[in-house]
Amino acid sequence: MKELRAFFLTGTLLSTACVSAAKYDAALEDASKAKAEMERLRAESEQQKQANAAQLDKLNSDLQAARTSLQEHENQLSQANVQSHNLQAKLDESTAISQRLREELQRLGKNVDGLLSEKGTMSRSLEEAKQRLEELRKAQAATEARTALFKQLIQKFKKMTDAGQLRIELRDGRMILQLPNDVLFDSGQAVVKPDGQRAIGQVGGVLKTLTGRKFQVAGHTDNVPIDRAKFASNWELSTARAVAVVHILVSQGVPNEALSAAGYGEYAPLIANDTAEHKAKNRRIEISLVPAWKSS
Repeated sequence: MKELRAFFLTGTLLSTACVSAAKYDAALEDASKAKAEMERLRAESEQQKQANAAQLDKLNSDLQAARTSLQEHENQLSQANVQSHNLQAKLDESTAISQRLREELQRLGKNVDGLLSEKGTMSRSLEEAKQRLEELRKAQAATEARTALFKQLIQKFKKMTDAGQLRIELRDGRMILQLPNDVLFDSGQAVVKPDGQRAIGQVGGVLKTLTGRKFQVAGHTDNVPIDRAKFASNWELSTARAVAVVHILVSQGVPNEALSAAGYGEYAPLIANDTAEHKAKNRRIEISLVPAWKSS
């Protein structure tokens, strides 16, 4: 009887041991599969991260290339001179550059939008890239608008520029209409001569058609000291001349609030005052076109 009880007890223990081993083996197999899956997911995640990083590097490189191209476009436009016989060719080249930049910006925009749709640690960098792209787009739009206005002014002032009464140039990001002083004033005087009044009248007829712009009229002299009792220095003379031009522009319909006057005297020369010809070039009136600011 004791032997029978021992037999059944031994069988029960063996049965229990077999079930525990089977569960252990199954759990071990599941753990191995989970580990393998984790390794696979980690590898895929690393590959995706590297791919996103490569795309971001490419995007940043494209953005820098577009920014460089835009700066070159600005530089080319700034060097344009209405007296040059190949000015139209330069403007056509600038227009072509603008078109290529516009197409490149569209392509970059699609790349950024596509990358931003993917989740991951690259989102912040991609968002920054998109912001830089937007800034570049705004700069490109401003450049195209400036180019269009520059062409418009060249066409409208063609007769005056051909006659040597006016120069149009870009300087420090501003469009400037430059009138030689000898056309407008006698030496040491701030009264506009009849020919000068007609020239300023033609300029005013165009300026009053330009919306969203303000105009600063600046007087400049050479470095020869003034010997007229009416003016204490070249500052006073240059300022008086600028104010005289402002009054004529107002009489032509240019709004008062769009105009300002400044006198630089001899302290903003275009070139050195070392010859009579250079001094003549420094004696001038400049009308700068600036964006109109909005009051808050």
